[in-house]
Amino acid sequence: MTGGAPLDALVIGAGSAGLAAAYWLARRSLKFTVLEAGPSPSGAWPAYYSSLKLFTPARHSSLPGLPFPGPPGHYPSRDAMAAYLRAYAAHFALPVERDADVIRVQSQVGGFEVTARDGRTWSSRTVVAATGTFRRPLQPTLPGAKSSAVKVMHSSAYRHPEPFAGERIVVVGAGNSGAQIAAELGRMARVTLAARRPLRLFPQRPLGHDLTDWLTWSGVERLPLGAFGRVPDAQPVIAVPGLRAALGHGNPDVRPMFTALTRDGVRWADDTVESVDTVILATGYGWNGSYLPAGAISTDGEPCQRLGISTALPGLYFMGLPGQRTVASGTVRAAGPDAKAAVRHLARHLEGTHAPH
Repeated sequence: MTGGAPLDALVIGAGSAGLAAAYWLARRSLKFTVLEAGPSPSGAWPAYYSSLKLFTPARHSSLPGLPFPGPPGHYPSRDAMAAYLRAYAAHFALPVERDADVIRVQSQVGGFEVTARDGRTWSSRTVVAATGTFRRPLQPTLPGAKSSAVKVMHSSAYRHPEPFAGERIVVVGAGNSGAQIAAELGRMARVTLAARRPLRLFPQRPLGHDLTDWLTWSGVERLPLGAFGRVPDAQPVIAVPGLRAALGHGNPDVRPMFTALTRDGVRWADDTVESVDTVILATGYGWNGSYLPAGAISTDGEPCQRLGISTALPGLYFMGLPGQRTVASGTVRAAGPDAKAAVRHLARHLEGTHAPH
């Protein structure tokens, strides 16, 4: 909780995007605080499934100023990424307020007032919203769900395959998480991957080099295409080790999306009915800006922004949005460059208000 003069900036969220913003704010000697809803500055990483690994090698998984530890070609695990973020915050002594779950940001004269769930408040001249999407899982309504006894859960609640041993499972979604969870479950259960579009795999290391290396060398992912609006999410399904083999063995098998849930299973597109124990929805996440002023959000629930800069409220910034600035935006490797650009604009905004730092 602040007293006296307002902060220069409040960063909401201590994941990779928020910590990258904090790094650049510190480099400019601005007065700021990072508010993290959880118990540590590690973003949503501790809440993902336990076997998750980054698709990009360590050499492309660092935030500014601190290389990711270990061999540059290894693919960091969920736990290693969370540990790196905690170490990053400690290394740069970033001012992180833990257990600060922000529920409201209000515009006020000269900036914003920010309120946490426990009643703490902060006053700041600018706000950087870097809360990501993990807190808003997208869970579509399935026909027949009201009368079905099938267990339906979102992939955000999935951790490891052991509780599902021997079950008949359908994983919904043709993205990276859905494919990887289905392949992992296939070692212990009978699994189908159901999707509305074909599953298209892309090699993780084309011609012996990681896909991210090619994108970096070509310069494609640095193009500021977000100047023309959000860049479409065209992330392919990466054929991580073991995925092609699992699909080749038919567990999981891949089918078109089922048409409805039945009392104890699913009805497939060819009208056959099959008993199923669990349906896991790997249907992604949506951006959650419910704590922001209504004017900062469009009628379709998206942030009103261009290149991470609010087009509705001066002094409000966004970090970590997929496609906000480049095709890599929303990933760890883009957090540093995206934050640097946003903080540069933020500093100019502060200079324009003629208030002392």
